[in-house]
Amino acid sequence: MTGRILVVEDHEDNRRILRDLLTSVGFQLIEAETGPDGVEMAKVHQPDLILMDLQLPGIDGYEAARQIKAEPRLSSVPIIAVTSYALSGDKERAFAAGCSAYISKPYSPRQLLARIREHLPASAS
Repeated sequence: MTGRILVVEDHEDNRRILRDLLTSVGFQLIEAETGPDGVEMAKVHQPDLILMDLQLPGIDGYEAARQIKAEPRLSSVPIIAVTSYALSGDKERAFAAGCSAYISKPYSPRQLLARIREHLPASAS
């Protein structure tokens, strides 16, 4: 499996887990720790898919997703919202911000990889 995935996650432990999982199956990873950095990295690297934490420093994942989707070159890039703060209405807010999917922590590696494969463009898989 190939493809470039941008991981926007402020906790190093979570980034390390994602890095180990995703690189082990052949994905290239781009990492950002804050909402603004995630938006900038998306513009610079044009990933095939984005995993976006919703609770981020700077701007939250909802606003970062809106800004990314507002960029014409990035509007078709799938964004999977990943959060440990699954509150009522969060899923709807994530979809309203432009996310293609939503997954709550903790998640199984199999569940996450299935969601990625489901949303990854065919040209990147």
